[in-house]
Amino acid sequence: MLKLIIGNKAYSSWSLRGWLAAKQSGLPFEEVVVPLYDDEWDRRREGDEFAPSSGKVPILWDGDAVVWDSLAIIEYLDDKSGGLKFWPQGDAARAMARSMAAEMHSSFPALRRQHPMNIRQTFEPKKPEPEVIAELTRIMELWAQARARFGGEGEFLFGEFGAADIMFAPVVTRIVTYSLPVARFAPAYMQAVISHPFMQDWIAAAQEEDWVIEQYEQPTR
Repeated sequence: MLKLIIGNKAYSSWSLRGWLAAKQSGLPFEEVVVPLYDDEWDRRREGDEFAPSSGKVPILWDGDAVVWDSLAIIEYLDDKSGGLKFWPQGDAARAMARSMAAEMHSSFPALRRQHPMNIRQTFEPKKPEPEVIAELTRIMELWAQARARFGGEGEFLFGEFGAADIMFAPVVTRIVTYSLPVARFAPAYMQAVISHPFMQDWIAAAQEEDWVIEQYEQPTR
């Protein structure tokens, strides 16, 4: 059986992506939640299970095969589950979805740094820094293009829930947590993501966690 090691569900955005990918695959998997930055963190990440990723989560084991990095996990599980559950089937839509996922993977550092994920909190709105506004503007452009070109009658970026939505799901939670400004069309899409059964399961589990990381419990700087 697949084994997915993830961090705290309240805080770990990359773990959320890996976990959503595992759920989307439909394949059975064992879930192991590891508290980030607790007293055992440094010792634990030196173990054999974490060695391939240098201690980072998520990390997926499939027998002797190991995959780390959430986008790589998506691609691995797409192959393993038949290639029909993650990416749009049309060439143009699939090209755009892959490009958006890759851009999300490598971009938006100000949003990540200034607004870390904390699913359990909702902070009072504050005006974001200009670099965050610029990144949010780009995200709104990407969402609008995907919805207009390929959303059809579905609720998600490319109609059906898939890899692009998985990659942007933690952005949705950040926008909610910090009450960040979005385009007029965006709340409907965000609600679809938050309401997805997989997201509801993750959010419920995050609410039950006892671990608290103080650095993530403060509002935007």
